[in-house]
Amino acid sequence: MSDLLIHTDKLSKTYYDSRRGEIHAAADVSMECFGGQVFGLLGTNGAGKTTTLRMLSTVLQPTSGQAWVAGFEITENPQAVRERIGFLSSDTGVYGRLTAREMMSYFGRLYGMSAETIETRIEDISSQFDMGEFLDSRCERLSSGQKQKVSIGRTIIHNPPVLILDEPTTGLDVLAAAEIVRFVRQARSEGRCVLLSTHIMREAEKLCDRIAILYEGRIQEAGTLSELYQQFQTDDLEEIFLQIAKGVGV
Repeated sequence: MSDLLIHTDKLSKTYYDSRRGEIHAAADVSMECFGGQVFGLLGTNGAGKTTTLRMLSTVLQPTSGQAWVAGFEITENPQAVRERIGFLSSDTGVYGRLTAREMMSYFGRLYGMSAETIETRIEDISSQFDMGEFLDSRCERLSSGQKQKVSIGRTIIHNPPVLILDEPTTGLDVLAAAEIVRFVRQARSEGRCVLLSTHIMREAEKLCDRIAILYEGRIQEAGTLSELYQQFQTDDLEEIFLQIAKGVGV
């Protein structure tokens, strides 16, 4: 079996609202994600997907529970965790006045990479994603698909073993979304661990080796697609989700 790269143990985040009291944005989330695997967090908006990913990326401090990314506990070694992840979401931005090359170089320097290593990685990424014709163009002049490639480039410039993708295709056109799908598949083939959140059932069916279905901040069911199909006696992931939501109480 490939390396265990993400492990969470009852990871939870609770907020307090003066009107509604305690809000459990994520509750007792436990999962294991391995290298060479796409693990999908599937749920509606507000289900707890983004909160979970933000805790794993060290943006948010958990209220309770623990998590390890690439062998490092997220609260004890947050810097080591950040060095080993690439984070990409639907609103991962680019700086308009920088060129695509400058954008990737800037993030490479943030990761402490040498100038020589950065240049080598930029050339590799440019070749991988066919960026040659716009590599030295300002990002403000690029198409949405080209900007998405730059966003991918800044995400993987430091060659991280773990990718955390928070609904990365939301709002993209068909071509840009297809580029994300290709990127995810390639990352898996390279042995990276990909944690992908989505509310798009078809996307999950196309990409994920294992799926955890979140509802009201909790993982309600988890398994491979075939395991979930067998358990719920249907090969329709949307129907499975609706059954789970109905069982929890919509």
